[in-house]
Amino acid sequence: MSVKLTAEKREVRPRSLRKQLRHEGKALGVVYGYKVESTPIAFEEKELLKIVRENGENVLISLKLDGKNINVLINRRDMDVFTPTVDHVEFIAVKMDEETEVEADVVLVGEAAGAKVGGFLSQTLFKVTVAATPDKLPENVEVDVTNLEIGDSISVADLPEQKDFRIVTEGDIQVAAVVESTLEQELEEIEEAEAEAQAEAGEDNEAEATEESSEEAKEENEDNK
Repeated sequence: MSVKLTAEKREVRPRSLRKQLRHEGKALGVVYGYKVESTPIAFEEKELLKIVRENGENVLISLKLDGKNINVLINRRDMDVFTPTVDHVEFIAVKMDEETEVEADVVLVGEAAGAKVGGFLSQTLFKVTVAATPDKLPENVEVDVTNLEIGDSISVADLPEQKDFRIVTEGDIQVAAVVESTLEQELEEIEEAEAEAQAEAGEDNEAEATEESSEEAKEENEDNK
């Protein structure tokens, strides 16, 4: 299923025209790809922001341009550095029966068993590359971490096969792991250090006591003489 966005062709120059379009609330972009020559366009910025907010970056868009509907994906979206506005968008026209690759967010689901007993769940991979036809592209990939114990990890190869898309990221890349809590490790190290210090102190005291006893015994022998 796709969402609709209307666009119009625009002139690349002059700069004053670009400023006028921005003043009117239009965002600038370009569309190219399957059966479409590279064409500069303008469209309602708020409409695109709404589409992305409600559907994500990987949504299939039916772009209406010159009375024709073009199936497109957002290939790149540049935001203004200083304001929450769209600076420029690249739309790529796609063929509906061919796979395309995009990045999808990795979302961890569930509470890891190891986290319930003091472990710490660490996510090490936040995006994966997926391949699917344009109408089946996911916005995110959920990873169930419920059964992970302390010391366990899960990699891309461990993820279950999906019906609508393929994960093409290398399988040996780690997604998440449950490790011992840093706080617990620090406490254990502190306790070990204190125990070692006490043991060393005990050895020193014993050595001092032995030395004192030897001195006293020597003095007694001299007195007896």
